[in-house]
Amino acid sequence: MTDRRPGSQSLSRNMTELVIHSTTLPEAAIVAFGERLGRTPDVVGGQSARWREVAADPELQPLAESLRVDIAFVPERRRRADFRLLVMDMDSTLITIECIDEIADRIGVKPQVAAITEAAMRGELDFAGALQRRVALLEGLEESALEAVYEERLRLSPGAEILLQAARDSGWKTLLVSGGFTFFTRRLQDRLGLDHSVANTLETRSGRLTGRVLGDIVDAERKALELRNLAVRIGVDASRAIAIGDGANDLKMMGAAGMGIAYRAKPVVRQQATHALNFSGLDGVLHLFAGE
Repeated sequence: MTDRRPGSQSLSRNMTELVIHSTTLPEAAIVAFGERLGRTPDVVGGQSARWREVAADPELQPLAESLRVDIAFVPERRRRADFRLLVMDMDSTLITIECIDEIADRIGVKPQVAAITEAAMRGELDFAGALQRRVALLEGLEESALEAVYEERLRLSPGAEILLQAARDSGWKTLLVSGGFTFFTRRLQDRLGLDHSVANTLETRSGRLTGRVLGDIVDAERKALELRNLAVRIGVDASRAIAIGDGANDLKMMGAAGMGIAYRAKPVVRQQATHALNFSGLDGVLHLFAGE
């Protein structure tokens, strides 16, 4: 997956910046990278350090991992204004939990559901079929259990609100597109002031889940389609979109965007992403730009 913005530059020796960042960037990491590169960073912020005119060297990745910091090679002069759309997955991305796993915990089937979730996120199972299998295990559960999960267990990922405030300040449109459920995405849309949300609808009857999903399932193809369609509606190329996800179901969406960011993601997703955030919060996205 590459940076395909109009006018973007290849990661050449003269046009590449190296950024290291983390939720709390240790001084030891700045020193270690400085010694490896033979010079101090050009810019140091509270959570990041930046070296200009650095060759994109994959051998620096193990050093970053050993120091528990994220590393990114970014084009010089890339600014937030170059982008217009932020698209995010929900479960284990915008929020810290997998909602369906926590719903399943209410009736004692979390281990079975979580095992299917993990396999699907690794790309080992067809997503639509895996979702139908998991939802079927929830049949008969009272709808009130969804509200309990939202109130008691759902938490935003670190840095989520900082990123979304920056998105508003930058004039980005925001889309939450999830293989999860509208019960949660709609509440998060209202709570966080997101522009759009798309997810699956759980069927209920007499206040209980039927074990079925209404309509077409939001799978990998649908996520990518929603990104492209929204880009068309706001009059920009999809290359001016940023997509963030953690599982295999997000890869096509990330591939459709100009920048695909893996957040605390499965290995298959990290390998194909433009950038990966393994230690930073979601606000680590902002370190990938030279300015507004």
